[in-house]
Amino acid sequence: MRNFRRGKEEGPQGLTVTVRNDDVNKAIRIFKKKVAEANILQDYKEKREYTKPSEKRRKAKAAGRARWLKKQSKEKQERGY
Repeated sequence: MRNFRRGKEEGPQGLTVTVRNDDVNKAIRIFKKKVAEANILQDYKEKREYTKPSEKRRKAKAAGRARWLKKQSKEKQERGY
């Protein structure tokens, strides 16, 4: 039989966290941080259902407008008017 895994490492795949000194709470915190940095939950939520490209553009445009308005109101408060 041919070896199809040629060149790949053997061992755990994906995110791994080692528990040291029986400190499970710290390991969970580290795991949650890794999951957040890898955007795993956000990707899962996006792939749950299909969104049309026009809907994606509309949401992106609305998010950009919200960021811009927030920045404008913050600058307005700093200037005092």
